[in-house]
Amino acid sequence: METLLLDVAALGAVPFGILLFALQIVALEAGFVVGRRRSDGRGEPPAGVGIVVGGMLTLLGFVLALTLSSASGRFEARRAGTLAEANAIGTAWLRAKAIGHPRGEDIARQIVDYTHLRMDFVSAGFNAKELDAINSRTNTMQTEIWHNLTDIVHDRQDAVAAQLMAALNDMFDSATAERFAFAFIVPQLVWLIIGLAILSVAGVGYQLGLRGVAVRTLSILLIGMWTVVATLILDLGSPRLGSIRTGTAAYEWTLSGFGPAPKP
Repeated sequence: METLLLDVAALGAVPFGILLFALQIVALEAGFVVGRRRSDGRGEPPAGVGIVVGGMLTLLGFVLALTLSSASGRFEARRAGTLAEANAIGTAWLRAKAIGHPRGEDIARQIVDYTHLRMDFVSAGFNAKELDAINSRTNTMQTEIWHNLTDIVHDRQDAVAAQLMAALNDMFDSATAERFAFAFIVPQLVWLIIGLAILSVAGVGYQLGLRGVAVRTLSILLIGMWTVVATLILDLGSPRLGSIRTGTAAYEWTLSGFGPAPKP
Protein backbone atom coordinates (compact mmCIF):
# COMPACT_ATOMS: atom_id res chain seq x y z
CA MET A 1 0.00 0.00 0.00
CA GLU A 2 2.86 2.37 0.83
CA THR A 3 4.50 1.62 -2.52
CA LEU A 4 1.23 2.46 -4.28
CA LEU A 5 1.00 5.78 -2.45
CA LEU A 6 4.60 6.64 -3.34
CA ASP A 7 4.06 5.72 -6.99
CA VAL A 8 0.94 7.87 -7.22
CA ALA A 9 2.46 10.76 -5.26
CA ALA A 10 5.57 10.65 -7.47
CA LEU A 11 3.34 11.46 -10.45
CA GLY A 12 2.32 14.72 -8.80
CA ALA A 13 -0.29 16.24 -6.54
CA VAL A 14 -3.10 15.94 -9.09
CA PRO A 15 -3.01 12.11 -9.45
CA PHE A 16 -2.86 11.72 -5.68
CA GLY A 17 -5.79 14.09 -5.24
CA ILE A 18 -7.81 12.25 -7.89
CA LEU A 19 -7.17 8.91 -6.17
CA LEU A 20 -8.14 10.25 -2.75
CA PHE A 21 -11.22 11.95 -4.18
CA ALA A 22 -12.32 8.73 -5.90
CA LEU A 23 -11.86 6.69 -2.71
CA GLN A 24 -14.04 9.13 -0.78
CA ILE A 25 -16.74 9.09 -3.43
CA VAL A 26 -16.82 5.29 -3.22
CA ALA A 27 -17.00 5.50 0.58
CA LEU A 28 -19.86 8.03 0.37
CA GLU A 29 -21.91 5.86 -1.97
CA ALA A 30 -21.18 2.71 0.03
CA GLY A 31 -22.28 4.43 3.24
CA PHE A 32 -25.41 5.73 1.55
CA VAL A 33 -26.35 2.26 0.29
CA VAL A 34 -25.87 0.69 3.71
CA GLY A 35 -27.87 3.50 5.33
CA ARG A 36 -30.76 3.05 2.88
CA ARG A 37 -30.89 -0.67 3.61
CA ARG A 38 -31.03 -0.05 7.37
CA SER A 39 -33.49 2.82 7.16
CA ASP A 40 -36.85 2.27 8.88
CA GLY A 41 -38.61 4.26 6.17
CA ARG A 42 -39.47 7.24 8.38
CA GLY A 43 -36.55 9.33 7.20
CA GLU A 44 -35.16 9.80 10.68
CA PRO A 45 -31.80 8.27 11.70
CA PRO A 46 -31.53 6.55 15.09
CA ALA A 47 -30.59 8.73 18.04
CA GLY A 48 -26.88 9.36 18.29
CA VAL A 49 -25.98 8.88 14.63
CA GLY A 50 -25.67 12.61 14.04
CA ILE A 51 -23.50 13.01 17.15
CA VAL A 52 -21.14 10.25 16.05
CA VAL A 53 -20.82 11.57 12.50
CA GLY A 54 -20.33 15.11 13.78
CA GLY A 55 -17.59 13.88 16.10
CA MET A 56 -15.86 12.09 13.23
CA LEU A 57 -15.92 15.22 11.07
CA THR A 58 -14.64 17.34 13.97
CA LEU A 59 -11.77 14.92 14.58
CA LEU A 60 -10.90 14.92 10.88
CA GLY A 61 -10.85 18.72 10.81
CA PHE A 62 -8.60 18.81 13.88
CA VAL A 63 -6.17 16.30 12.41
CA LEU A 64 -6.08 18.19 9.11
CA ALA A 65 -5.26 21.46 10.88
CA LEU A 66 -2.60 19.78 13.04
CA THR A 67 -0.95 18.01 10.13
CA LEU A 68 -1.05 21.05 7.87
CA SER A 69 0.77 23.06 10.53
CA SER A 70 3.39 20.31 10.91
CA ALA A 71 3.93 19.96 7.15
CA SER A 72 4.24 23.72 6.75
CA GLY A 73 6.81 23.79 9.55
CA ARG A 74 8.89 21.09 7.85
CA PHE A 75 8.77 23.01 4.58
CA GLU A 76 9.94 26.23 6.23
CA ALA A 77 12.70 24.31 8.03
CA ARG A 78 14.00 23.02 4.69
CA ARG A 79 13.96 26.53 3.22
CA ALA A 80 15.78 27.94 6.22
CA GLY A 81 18.29 25.10 5.97
CA THR A 82 19.16 25.95 2.38
CA LEU A 83 19.76 29.57 3.34
CA ALA A 84 21.93 28.56 6.31
CA GLU A 85 23.99 26.20 4.16
CA ALA A 86 24.40 28.76 1.38
CA ASN A 87 25.63 31.31 3.93
CA ALA A 88 28.05 28.78 5.41
CA ILE A 89 29.38 28.00 1.93
CA GLY A 90 29.85 31.69 1.18
CA THR A 91 31.72 32.26 4.44
CA ALA A 92 34.02 29.29 3.81
CA TRP A 93 34.78 30.49 0.28
CA LEU A 94 35.65 34.00 1.45
CA ARG A 95 37.98 32.70 4.14
CA ALA A 96 39.63 30.28 1.71
CA LYS A 97 40.30 33.14 -0.71
CA ALA A 98 41.65 35.39 2.03
CA ILE A 99 44.01 32.96 3.75
CA GLY A 100 46.86 33.63 1.33
CA HIS A 101 47.90 30.02 0.80
CA PRO A 102 48.00 28.01 -2.46
CA ARG A 103 45.79 25.37 -0.90
CA GLY A 104 43.31 28.09 -0.09
CA GLU A 105 42.80 28.74 -3.79
CA ASP A 106 42.32 25.01 -4.33
CA ILE A 107 39.69 24.93 -1.59
CA ALA A 108 37.91 27.94 -3.10
CA ARG A 109 37.68 26.17 -6.48
CA GLN A 110 36.44 23.01 -4.79
CA ILE A 111 33.79 24.98 -2.92
CA VAL A 112 32.39 26.25 -6.23
CA ASP A 113 31.96 22.67 -7.47
CA TYR A 114 30.62 21.69 -4.05
CA THR A 115 27.95 24.41 -4.28
CA HIS A 116 26.71 23.04 -7.60
CA LEU A 117 26.57 19.60 -6.02
CA ARG A 118 24.49 20.89 -3.12
CA MET A 119 22.10 22.49 -5.60
CA ASP A 120 21.72 19.11 -7.29
CA PHE A 121 20.92 17.57 -3.91
CA VAL A 122 18.18 20.07 -3.13
CA SER A 123 16.58 19.89 -6.57
CA ALA A 124 16.82 16.09 -6.95
CA GLY A 125 13.61 14.09 -7.19
CA PHE A 126 12.63 10.93 -5.36
CA ASN A 127 15.27 8.68 -6.90
CA ALA A 128 17.25 6.57 -4.45
CA LYS A 129 20.14 5.87 -6.82
CA GLU A 130 20.53 9.52 -7.76
CA LEU A 131 20.46 10.61 -4.13
CA ASP A 132 22.99 7.95 -3.13
CA ALA A 133 25.33 9.14 -5.89
CA ILE A 134 24.99 12.76 -4.81
CA ASN A 135 25.58 11.93 -1.15
CA SER A 136 28.57 9.78 -2.03
CA ARG A 137 30.06 12.56 -4.14
CA THR A 138 29.40 15.04 -1.33
CA ASN A 139 31.31 12.90 1.14
CA THR A 140 34.18 12.55 -1.32
CA MET A 141 34.40 16.29 -1.92
CA GLN A 142 34.30 17.01 1.80
CA THR A 143 37.23 14.65 2.28
CA GLU A 144 39.17 16.32 -0.54
CA ILE A 145 38.51 19.79 0.86
CA TRP A 146 39.53 18.71 4.35
CA HIS A 147 42.72 17.17 2.97
CA ASN A 148 43.72 20.56 1.53
CA LEU A 149 42.81 22.22 4.81
CA THR A 150 45.09 19.77 6.63
CA ASP A 151 48.02 20.91 4.51
CA ILE A 152 47.26 24.54 5.38
CA VAL A 153 47.06 23.77 9.12
CA HIS A 154 50.38 21.94 8.95
CA ASP A 155 52.00 25.05 7.44
CA ARG A 156 50.10 27.65 9.45
CA GLN A 157 48.81 27.21 12.96
CA ASP A 158 47.33 30.64 13.49
CA ALA A 159 43.92 32.19 14.06
CA VAL A 160 43.25 32.62 10.31
CA ALA A 161 43.71 28.90 9.65
CA ALA A 162 41.54 28.11 12.67
CA GLN A 163 38.78 30.35 11.33
CA LEU A 164 38.91 28.62 7.96
CA MET A 165 38.70 25.25 9.70
CA ALA A 166 35.65 26.43 11.66
CA ALA A 167 33.99 27.75 8.49
CA LEU A 168 34.50 24.48 6.62
CA ASN A 169 33.26 22.52 9.59
CA ASP A 170 30.09 24.66 9.66
CA MET A 171 29.67 24.08 5.92
CA PHE A 172 29.88 20.31 6.37
CA ASP A 173 27.53 20.39 9.37
CA SER A 174 25.00 22.36 7.32
CA ALA A 175 25.09 19.68 4.63
CA THR A 176 24.37 17.01 7.23
CA ALA A 177 21.48 19.07 8.61
CA GLU A 178 20.06 19.48 5.10
CA ARG A 179 20.35 15.78 4.41
CA PHE A 180 18.40 15.07 7.58
CA ALA A 181 15.74 17.67 6.70
CA PHE A 182 15.34 16.25 3.20
CA ALA A 183 15.25 12.61 4.30
CA PHE A 184 12.02 11.39 2.72
CA ILE A 185 9.57 9.78 5.08
CA VAL A 186 5.92 9.53 4.13
CA PRO A 187 4.21 11.54 6.88
CA GLN A 188 2.55 8.99 9.10
CA LEU A 189 -0.37 11.32 9.70
CA VAL A 190 -1.15 11.21 5.97
CA TRP A 191 -2.27 7.63 6.46
CA LEU A 192 -4.40 8.77 9.39
CA ILE A 193 -5.92 11.53 7.26
CA ILE A 194 -6.78 9.13 4.45
CA GLY A 195 -8.37 6.68 6.86
CA LEU A 196 -10.30 9.35 8.76
CA ALA A 197 -11.47 11.00 5.53
CA ILE A 198 -12.79 7.74 4.12
CA LEU A 199 -14.49 6.73 7.37
CA SER A 200 -15.96 10.20 7.93
CA VAL A 201 -17.36 10.41 4.41
CA ALA A 202 -18.76 6.91 4.76
CA GLY A 203 -20.42 8.06 7.98
CA VAL A 204 -21.94 11.04 6.20
CA GLY A 205 -23.22 8.76 3.45
CA TYR A 206 -24.66 6.38 6.04
CA GLN A 207 -26.51 9.20 7.79
CA LEU A 208 -27.89 10.50 4.51
CA GLY A 209 -28.95 6.98 3.58
CA LEU A 210 -30.90 6.64 6.82
CA ARG A 211 -32.69 9.88 5.96
CA GLY A 212 -33.25 8.75 2.40
CA VAL A 213 -31.88 12.02 1.01
CA ALA A 214 -28.78 12.03 -1.21
CA VAL A 215 -27.26 15.49 -0.82
CA ARG A 216 -24.59 14.76 -3.38
CA THR A 217 -23.71 18.30 -4.42
CA LEU A 218 -22.77 19.44 -0.92
CA SER A 219 -21.20 16.08 -0.17
CA ILE A 220 -18.96 16.36 -3.22
CA LEU A 221 -17.97 19.88 -2.18
CA LEU A 222 -17.06 18.58 1.27
CA ILE A 223 -15.03 15.75 -0.23
CA GLY A 224 -13.29 18.23 -2.51
CA MET A 225 -12.29 20.34 0.50
CA TRP A 226 -10.83 17.35 2.33
CA THR A 227 -8.99 16.29 -0.81
CA VAL A 228 -7.40 19.69 -1.45
CA VAL A 229 -6.17 20.03 2.14
CA ALA A 230 -4.85 16.45 2.32
CA THR A 231 -3.04 16.87 -1.00
CA LEU A 232 -1.50 20.12 0.18
CA ILE A 233 -0.30 18.42 3.36
CA LEU A 234 1.43 15.65 1.43
CA ASP A 235 2.94 18.19 -0.96
CA LEU A 236 4.33 20.39 1.81
CA GLY A 237 5.52 17.51 3.95
CA SER A 238 7.31 15.63 1.16
CA PRO A 239 10.56 17.34 0.13
CA ARG A 240 10.98 15.45 -3.15
CA LEU A 241 7.41 14.86 -4.29
CA GLY A 242 4.70 17.14 -5.52
CA SER A 243 4.92 20.65 -6.94
CA ILE A 244 5.81 22.60 -3.79
CA ARG A 245 9.59 22.20 -3.69
CA THR A 246 12.44 23.94 -1.93
CA GLY A 247 14.24 26.21 -4.37
CA THR A 248 17.96 26.69 -4.94
CA ALA A 249 17.90 30.49 -5.09
CA ALA A 250 20.11 30.87 -2.00
CA TYR A 251 22.85 28.77 -3.62
CA GLU A 252 22.55 30.71 -6.87
CA TRP A 253 22.98 33.98 -5.00
CA THR A 254 26.05 32.57 -3.27
CA LEU A 255 27.52 31.44 -6.59
CA SER A 256 26.96 34.88 -8.05
CA GLY A 257 29.24 36.21 -5.31
CA PHE A 258 32.06 33.94 -6.43
CA GLY A 259 33.16 36.43 -9.03
CA PRO A 260 36.67 36.92 -10.38
CA ALA A 261 39.17 38.60 -8.13
CA PRO A 262 39.56 42.34 -8.74
CA LYS A 263 42.54 43.35 -10.86
CA PRO A 264 45.35 45.14 -9.04
